Formats: sequence, structure tokens, C-alpha cells
Amino acid sequence: MYCYVWEFRVPSERREAFEADYGPEGGWVALFRRDADWVRTELLRDRDEPGRYLTVDVWRSRDAYLAFRRRFGAELAALDERGEIWTSQERRLGEFELAGAGADDPSGGAGI
Repeated sequence: MYCYVWEFRVPSERREAFEADYGPEGGWVALFRRDADWVRTELLRDRDEPGRYLTVDVWRSRDAYLAFRRRFGAELAALDERGEIWTSQERRLGEFELAGAGADDPSGGAGI
């Protein structure tokens, strides 16, 4: 499993719209669902720091994710541009692989 993680800072007046756009029924997930190698996306809200969010996008492999980016580059760019109105800051935290038991299980086993 391949994951990439982003951190977002969202002003209070934009949080509801941000959560709708980046959450399970939002535009990002709708686009990701078009690819059989996408596994899931988690939108995490920081309990201690209002306005701080993480997204964790999980794919079957890094190669599958890169192939998706090539196929859907224009749509991704449009979503990214649209999403910038919700955030005050975004930062790529990195690329990760699931470790341990369940690492090859698309459901994540005991993962996130």
C-alpha cells in the first residue's frame, strides 16, 4: 500500500466548505473513485488545533498512483485550484507505505 499525506490550515469560516470538498462525498474522492487502484482517503481533523487537517490518500501502489496522475492530470489541477480558496496553507508531509501485518490488505488491516 502506498499513501501520501498533506496538511492543511483552514480558517474557521471556511471549514465547513473544506470538509465538504475534501471529505468522503467531496470532489477529490469522487475523482479518485474513478480509478480501481485507489483504496481510500481519510480526512483527519486535529482535536487540539482547530483548523488543522490531514488527508491520507491510500493507493494499491505508487506506480498506480502515478498512472492515475498521468490520466487525470487536468482534473486534478482543476480540483487543486478550486480547493485553494478554502485553505490558508497546505503542505505535503510525505509518501508512506503501510508497515507490518495488513500492509498488503486494501482495507488496511489494522492500519489507519
